[in-house]
Amino acid sequence: MTTASSRGTTSARPLRVLAAMSGGVDSAVAAARAAESGHEVTGVHLALSANPKSFRTGARGCCTVEDSNDARRAADVIGIPFYVWDLAERFREDVVEDFVAEYEAGRTPNPCLRCNEKIKFAALLDKALALGFDAVCTGHYATVVTREDGARELHRASDAAKDQSYVLGVLDERQLAHAMFPLGDTLTTKGEIRDEAERRGLSVAKKPDSHDICFIADGDTQGFLANRLGKAEGDIVDESGTHLGTHEGAYGFTIGQRKGLRLGHPAPDGKPRYVLDISPVDNTVTVGPAASLDVWSLTALNPRWCGEPPAAGPRTYTAQLRAHGAETEVEAELKDGTLHVHFSHPERGVAPGQALVLYDGTRVVGSATIASTERVAAGV
Repeated sequence: MTTASSRGTTSARPLRVLAAMSGGVDSAVAAARAAESGHEVTGVHLALSANPKSFRTGARGCCTVEDSNDARRAADVIGIPFYVWDLAERFREDVVEDFVAEYEAGRTPNPCLRCNEKIKFAALLDKALALGFDAVCTGHYATVVTREDGARELHRASDAAKDQSYVLGVLDERQLAHAMFPLGDTLTTKGEIRDEAERRGLSVAKKPDSHDICFIADGDTQGFLANRLGKAEGDIVDESGTHLGTHEGAYGFTIGQRKGLRLGHPAPDGKPRYVLDISPVDNTVTVGPAASLDVWSLTALNPRWCGEPPAAGPRTYTAQLRAHGAETEVEAELKDGTLHVHFSHPERGVAPGQALVLYDGTRVVGSATIASTERVAAGV
């Protein structure tokens, strides 16, 4: 038997809670619910940009002065203390520079996972605990469950359509012990969350959601990388090595990409071509048919377990490969620190650098970073 404790309602005493308030509606309602549950809540907005005006364009991005002011107004309405903490340098080093380095190496990172791992549940949590707080509260849609033995598990949100457990799959047992997700265990639509915010008098009720990569406000990832890494002309080739065209930087491509190849002539069979491989060593991009993207197995490094590591030997799980991707059945086994994963059915668009998150039912088992894949046709 387990009891859900994502709101901290099972605690024997009120907790001192630090609510991370982005300036959006989800984190504001999460903070309000935590305070309403009787916890001693303090709001904090993370200043993650050295130039706060640069990180929002309409619904894109976050971390502007506008967002900080929205978070402060929400805290005032809730009636909780509010502070702004400057973590811009840490964010630049652990998230932005990591993002650029991964693309430069031909991999496809997920900066939201890195931010949760390094910023919200490392830098922020460590500082919160040092100041005597018991938990960090965020507006993520996920659920923390406490078992009878006191161990805590991360589960999918009650509403699968809003579930964000994938980007929280990097949290370890210690971090879960101090995590609170007040939105995760309620079957409410986003519209109902906005209605709740309006009833509470929160001015962010109608504020657009931020999306895409927060530090690339205009959504132009390729342009952002080109400014950081410079243009570097290279070849686009097919699987046989035949030259098909040129590009201005291999970092501007991702495995499975179809659009933006700008090839001058069609494939012999007339079918679309997709990016199959990115080689930063010789700055070459290899393209080919969709069937060559089929992946049967992969290896993943740096596993992080949301609780105890899995038992020895191969075990059957479901896996999610993208933040909004579907689950697929896999057999996974940990050997000498490397996770070996075999798919029941071939998957496409699987790229080194992506996070693979394992599930046992709704429970998040853990995550690892994809290092290599084995394909059906290409054999790479």
